[in-house]
Amino acid sequence: MRSIFKKSILVAALALLGVSGALAQDLTLKLGTLAPEGSVWDNIMRDMGEQWKASGVKLQVYPGGVLGDEPDIVSKMRIGQIQMGVLTVVGLAQIDKGVQALSVPMLYHSYAESDYVRGKMQPLLEARLLKKGFKVLNWGEAGWVMFFGKEPILTPDDLKKAKFFVWGDDTDTLNIWKSAGYSPIPLAATDILPNLQTGLINSFDTTPISALSFQWFAMAPHMTNMRWAPLVGATIITTKAWNKIPVAAQPAVLKAASEAGVRFKDEIRSGEQKAIDVMIKHGLTVHDLTKEQYDQWEKLFTGIYPQIGGTVIPQDMMDMAVKYRDEYRSTRKAAAE
Repeated sequence: MRSIFKKSILVAALALLGVSGALAQDLTLKLGTLAPEGSVWDNIMRDMGEQWKASGVKLQVYPGGVLGDEPDIVSKMRIGQIQMGVLTVVGLAQIDKGVQALSVPMLYHSYAESDYVRGKMQPLLEARLLKKGFKVLNWGEAGWVMFFGKEPILTPDDLKKAKFFVWGDDTDTLNIWKSAGYSPIPLAATDILPNLQTGLINSFDTTPISALSFQWFAMAPHMTNMRWAPLVGATIITTKAWNKIPVAAQPAVLKAASEAGVRFKDEIRSGEQKAIDVMIKHGLTVHDLTKEQYDQWEKLFTGIYPQIGGTVIPQDMMDMAVKYRDEYRSTRKAAAE
């Protein structure tokens, strides 16, 4: 009788292990992103998903904003409709505004400066996001943000005449623009193209690769050659979904995600000028700025830092970004002497 009882327990245990294994093999993670299907971001995410299969994790990608704008994607993650997102700082700011310190206008003059600040702030930012229920799998980027318009935008006064897009959920930024005398039009990023066509907007700011990938440049064929902010982003997963991945599989999942992050960096940076060249062949005009024009933009953006700090970005995070940016410049200056 005892032998039969032990055998029953063993059978039950094996059955449970079988069920557990089946659940691990059947684990599907749904990811939302604005990146168009076939774009560099989409391709990298799908390649990452192929690597995950060996760990019993299936990745289902919803590209091109089919799940809505970035705030919509974050909302769907919060209620469990999807588990992952590839987001820019705009979407990440729906979780924690501190992330926007990585993309402050005119704060960074090079990728080296941006990389240094992100490297210093990354552990803190990841901890802040984790505390709110989201784990960072990798950091990425979309390139340098530039202005695109139906007419050239060479100075801040030119922008005052324009009807330009701002993210509809970013009311702090919207109010700052308005207080400075500008006329931003709040929209979802998914509504940029149709509203360029109707004339509700006639300009926007984005990266060259994004302008090409979404084909927005065709309706705004003048690009201002001024790198005014690096557009940083990240791939995130809800902690609830992360905890469903078997512990033994998590290192492999993280490794593939880390490799995807390296590809984001390398392929975006190497492809930025290529994207500009392709758009030039299809009618884009690139406008270089004089020093005087550049100085006007720098004065505009640095002049609103006091408004950005404490509203768009927590003041302590803004101060930290400036501190590390200055630290990098001081180190470079000392090395050159």
